[in-house]
Amino acid sequence: QVQLVESGGGLVQPGGSLRLSCAASGGGFGIYVMAWYRQAPGKQRELVAGITYSGNTNYADSVKGRFTISRDNTKNILYLQMNSLKSEDTAVYYCKRGKSSWGQGTQVTVSS
Repeated sequence: QVQLVESGGGLVQPGGSLRLSCAASGGGFGIYVMAWYRQAPGKQRELVAGITYSGNTNYADSVKGRFTISRDNTKNILYLQMNSLKSEDTAVYYCKRGKSSWGQGTQVTVSS
């Protein structure tokens, strides 16, 4: 049974940086597409970035050039480096494995 645990969220000022982590258990991490999603209050959950098992990545236009997704298949950890954060990046960020496994989310608040 897969378990995904996000960490690294918090309060940061505009222009600041955070790194999110998602620790996966349950086996098979290296063969799955992994992704970060986010959901802001009153909005639908949206894809932020995805990464294949081989390291190919894709990003939402709103985060291109600011966010970097990466993975460590030896440690079963997914990362999201977020730089130049904006108030509109405020949301709960979720880790997703494959098509249907989700973490519980971590809150990111960008505010002065």
